[in-house]
Amino acid sequence: MAENTDKPDTIDMASLPDLIGFNLRCAQVAVFQHFSKTIGEVEISPPQYGALVLIDANPGISQSAIASALRFDRSTLVQIIDRLEDRELVVREVSATDRRSHALKLTELGHTLLSELNNLVSMHEQYMTRELSMEERHTLMDLLARVYKKAEDKPSN
Repeated sequence: MAENTDKPDTIDMASLPDLIGFNLRCAQVAVFQHFSKTIGEVEISPPQYGALVLIDANPGISQSAIASALRFDRSTLVQIIDRLEDRELVVREVSATDRRSHALKLTELGHTLLSELNNLVSMHEQYMTRELSMEERHTLMDLLARVYKKAEDKPSN
């Protein structure tokens, strides 16, 4: 057995590179790290950005609807919205249709920041897919969507 020097390029990865979960996780780490570098001092996480985008596109949306769309549990989403509210990017209002729930809206500061973030995220997306043709990018997005949508269809045994 060869001695392990603990350098990533010398570690026997065994069957990990053949696993979709391992490859997705590696890709996610790379994407999130570059996202953080691109966003920089704004200090918005990918989940916070996703929440801002959904609130902007759906003024008055509920926290539970965002949690479902972003595939977060409700307690995680509450923390995300708390942070956005603390930064005065989002306001919670009593829902007109369900007084037990909150309707979320962007503040003026939230709209301004989201506009800036959308430009940065566009640059980030272009960088992360720079080695892919437009057709390959669309194929990748389609394949990933098919993987997670099929996983949602049937519970595993």
